[in-house]
Amino acid sequence: METKITQFLDHHLDKETYKVLTLAGDASARKYFRIIKDQNTYVLMFWEPFDHKSYPFLSTLNHFKNNRVHVPEVIAFNEKLGIVLLEDLGDLTLERKFWENQNPEHSLSYYQKSNDELIKIHFHSTLDKAPCTAHNTKFDTEKFLWEMNYGKDNLIKGVLQFAFNEKNEKELTDVFTDICKTLDDEPKFIAHRDYHSRNLMIKLDDIRVIDFQDARLGPIQYDLVSLYRDSYVQMTDETAAQLTNDYLEKAKKFLPKNFSREHFDHIYEIQSIQRCFKACGSFSSFYIQRQDTRYLKYIGHTLKRVIKSLNHFQKYKVFSNILIDSGALEKNYEAL
Repeated sequence: METKITQFLDHHLDKETYKVLTLAGDASARKYFRIIKDQNTYVLMFWEPFDHKSYPFLSTLNHFKNNRVHVPEVIAFNEKLGIVLLEDLGDLTLERKFWENQNPEHSLSYYQKSNDELIKIHFHSTLDKAPCTAHNTKFDTEKFLWEMNYGKDNLIKGVLQFAFNEKNEKELTDVFTDICKTLDDEPKFIAHRDYHSRNLMIKLDDIRVIDFQDARLGPIQYDLVSLYRDSYVQMTDETAAQLTNDYLEKAKKFLPKNFSREHFDHIYEIQSIQRCFKACGSFSSFYIQRQDTRYLKYIGHTLKRVIKSLNHFQKYKVFSNILIDSGALEKNYEAL
């Protein structure tokens, strides 16, 4: 790997003196490095060989850029080596901005700017029918259901070792299917798919969007839940409501004339169940599959959000009961 990176950098940086620093990875299989040359810095992304015409990362980046979404600039890439050299956006994430202030209100303007980027992603990018991989894949019942079963398999069966019987597993499958079909029936717009505080960088006081390669068509609520009910921050319901109002005001001209706030909020709570439970499944899978304990601390409060949304729906009570019976809400995940 080092030889490939060196050859690539020697070519594109004119063999001048540079330093390569490994950046800490998150949940991705991709590897990232910071390249320092004189007074300039870059980020190098290293993964697997790709075809730039159909590579979701570059396809989505270019589509977003054409619709004025603030994404990193591409300096150079090599398809055969699986390398992309990008503008360095620094280390200030929206998560860090949220936590560095005693008063979370100080980060509110950055969340409003994040809403501005979402408007461009959801509506401008969707209306632009230029070729993009995000137009070719979508959240449907099958995909939503896969995510929820991932949560069941990794959290409930895996971490909690809960033994289902035939009856309660069938009942839970029915609940999952109803949730996923309901979400699938919603109008679809391009969704980032992982629009949370660790994938929003702040550079020169602007929000810059990263980790967008899994963008696909889905309900607008998917990204809103990812941002406002983010596992990595503890946003109050009052702040989330304020930001939801900000988003909807900015989205007003794109929404249908028969837009119903009551229906929007109804879907938002159902999406919260699906998205937050999926996040718990991901955090659990990192522990089960590679003994990565860094994400266990986020499971407890994320599950509380799942339960809070489930309480809006009597027909989903079997899901709440299974979470309670499995000990999901009482488990000390950080002690694993």
